[in-house]
Amino acid sequence: MLKADLLLVNATFETLAEPASAVAIIGDRIVALAEVPAHDVVDLGGATMTPGFHDAHNHMAWYGLTLSEVDCRVDGLDALYEAIGNAPDGEWVIGSGYDQNKCGGHPTRDGLDRVARGRKVLVKHTSGHMCVVNTPVLTELGIADQSVEVDGGRVITDAAGRPTGLLQERAQELVNPLILPYPVDTLVDAIDRAGRRYLSEGITSCVEAGIGGGWIGKSPVELAAYQRARNQGKLHVRVELMVAADALHPITELGLGLDLGIRTGFGDDWLVIGPVKVFADGSLIGHTAALSQDFVDTPGNRGYLQGAPEALRDTIVAAHRAGWRVATHAIGDVAIDVVLDAYEHAQRVHPRHEPRHRIEHFGVARPDQVSRTRELGVVAVPQGRFVNEIGDGMARALGAERVGWAYRQRSLLDAGLVLPGSSDRPVVTGAPLLGMHDMVNQRTASGAPFNPAEAISGREALRAFTYGSAYASGQEPEKGTIATGRLADLVVLSDNPATVAPEGIKDIEVLHTMVGGAFRFP
Repeated sequence: MLKADLLLVNATFETLAEPASAVAIIGDRIVALAEVPAHDVVDLGGATMTPGFHDAHNHMAWYGLTLSEVDCRVDGLDALYEAIGNAPDGEWVIGSGYDQNKCGGHPTRDGLDRVARGRKVLVKHTSGHMCVVNTPVLTELGIADQSVEVDGGRVITDAAGRPTGLLQERAQELVNPLILPYPVDTLVDAIDRAGRRYLSEGITSCVEAGIGGGWIGKSPVELAAYQRARNQGKLHVRVELMVAADALHPITELGLGLDLGIRTGFGDDWLVIGPVKVFADGSLIGHTAALSQDFVDTPGNRGYLQGAPEALRDTIVAAHRAGWRVATHAIGDVAIDVVLDAYEHAQRVHPRHEPRHRIEHFGVARPDQVSRTRELGVVAVPQGRFVNEIGDGMARALGAERVGWAYRQRSLLDAGLVLPGSSDRPVVTGAPLLGMHDMVNQRTASGAPFNPAEAISGREALRAFTYGSAYASGQEPEKGTIATGRLADLVVLSDNPATVAPEGIKDIEVLHTMVGGAFRFP
């Protein structure tokens, strides 16, 4: 007779699959959904158990690094300058998380100079799509008095042509030689810090949305940091790694790839190479997303693509041909059109069975784009938490007529698409229960309704952060539901997000988190 290693009883089992009266585990797998003999039995005291949460798009190492940087998530430039000025002594002051919509504008080189005491300063925007540096940094870059042209980015200048310190999109790469690469051990510590936080929030899996190159990567050997973290017991959750397109190079007969032909799918249940990450445009709140109409609050500005559409298509086709899944960042509707065109062309010239390419963010999508995304089998990956933390800024940028296109959820489900749950952390707070709350309630930080027609139910939001995100990674046979044969990645909650009153989802507590059949939190 079957004898399990562990039997979990006395809970509401929200399996998102077949009913369960208990969960039996052998090793790292679920083997039964009813009471069977077991070596150990754990009574869950009537709590709710769900599949472990899976964040389909976050920046784990980046987030871990921010935990040791100056917190610039403040209201007002005076508070930002004060935080920078109070930073401990050192050659550099690095801050992160500012939002010009909340600060009343971008910080400037001159403002940072006044408080820096001669130190170099780098302040990162919360979106990750821009940063501000001070005069010592601009001087070292040779652009203190004049701008330079940057493909896919901009060095912003004042009316006299003098750089203000604001570097948008790929212009941020100008700073990379001064601060990168991060030492591998620094990244290991960041991964460790982030993973411990994730476990406390019920996260058992996540997708690291860009390593190894471009402005998003922290080191050309970033994968080594994840491997070292795992070897040292510091990789606390399962991670799928998106590889920045900049890290790929031509591979004979294959297209774009890594040495030895390594591509999507190489790895195991704990650490696996996922899609190639491509950038089509920029940020909505940063006003660099490529739109078909002006930003309402900055007339004359429609953002921009990060490269020519033909070059973007060539990159996607080459990666697709080599067997990669492709995940392309596209927020504005112009960018979404370019990406859908590229995916359609790639599949036409190099047919593959269900490539399951993705559009990261899918931020401002027209109705016809929702339908086309379904027809092409593309996965749209929006972020529900954006509604609360940056929704007021997004609404101002888009205006009443277009806000209904923003960060769709209900429209995706109604079109027959699978909806993933993700945060884009550290752009916003990454706790999945907060993301679910905002997917359901659709309220900005000011309390204003954002996009009520796109609201979904608590059960749909829970499914997004479990099955939906697993599906986006092609991992739904292994995780995302509580079912026989699935990985024993589970979370125990104080209430059930599928049935609790909508306004109460944010107040649910994570009591325990299990990864691979072992309780890892608390």
